[in-house]
Amino acid sequence: MSLLVDMMTNSLDAGYAEATARRAVRGDTGMNKGPLARVLAVVGVALIAMILMVAAMKVHAAAPQAERERHQLVDRIHTDEAEVDSLTAAVERLRDEVDAIQEVSLPKGAKDRVQLLALLTGSDPVEGPGLKVIADDAKGSDNSDGSTDPRQAEAAANGRILDRDLQRLVNGLWKAGAEAISINNQRLTALSAIRAAGASILVDNRPLAPPYTILAIGDAKPMQVEFMVGADGRYLRQLQENFGIRVNLSAQKKLKLPAALGTSLRYADVPGSAPASPPPSAPAKPTPNTPPATPSGRGGPPPSGSAPPTGSQKPSERKGKQ
Repeated sequence: MSLLVDMMTNSLDAGYAEATARRAVRGDTGMNKGPLARVLAVVGVALIAMILMVAAMKVHAAAPQAERERHQLVDRIHTDEAEVDSLTAAVERLRDEVDAIQEVSLPKGAKDRVQLLALLTGSDPVEGPGLKVIADDAKGSDNSDGSTDPRQAEAAANGRILDRDLQRLVNGLWKAGAEAISINNQRLTALSAIRAAGASILVDNRPLAPPYTILAIGDAKPMQVEFMVGADGRYLRQLQENFGIRVNLSAQKKLKLPAALGTSLRYADVPGSAPASPPPSAPAKPTPNTPPATPSGRGGPPPSGSAPPTGSQKPSERKGKQ
């Protein structure tokens, strides 16, 4: 016990204290103040200053080049966006021309069937009453404070909407009786896919950013009740309660959904019928470099009580979600 008390009261060893006292008497501070030491110190400071100056000059010289490259990338993005807008306008114009030709050339029965199929496959715009769902990430989910704490990063990731969340939301609306659905003005069809690519969510290979606005045309009130009491509605409430994801659902008297772009169905068979023969230009047997053609999906809306395939890959998991 006395040893512990001595260690607490006399933290400096007696030998070290005595050596320090002797150096103080001799006037020795332990530092070499000779001319060589001063010269070395000056040279060292000059070298450090020169290195910092060269680094600053290189950074300053590289800044204009980086800025020019940034402007070039921005210009390319704007050019590509303008080209996409132009092509989209051309698609709409050609679609109107096709509709006008069909209106003149098709008989009444065939015309009605074409219009019905266009609505079912999403190749025509549609409007009517329905539900509007706005889903957004939780506040602070972008981890904008710059924290590198992995626990905070994981909490921020859990507060973001994932591809599997949008899949369940959309499939729940289909089950509740939705006749047409779009996400951020992107029309969904029976061939649409919702999947993740890094931190982004792709719908038909088009990246979307939150908040996600989901429009679903149908009988609004029954559809809202059916969705909220179903498993997908309960799943959505768990996201709100456990992870702070923000969701606003409201009935709308009139919604307008655009036509789907890029819908391509190469082969489709009626269930129970013989498979259609390939076109004459297609090879009879696949070569080692050419895989055989397979049906890419079915046209038409999902049957009542089911949902179209909205994800072809296994969705990413949210840690801690039950």
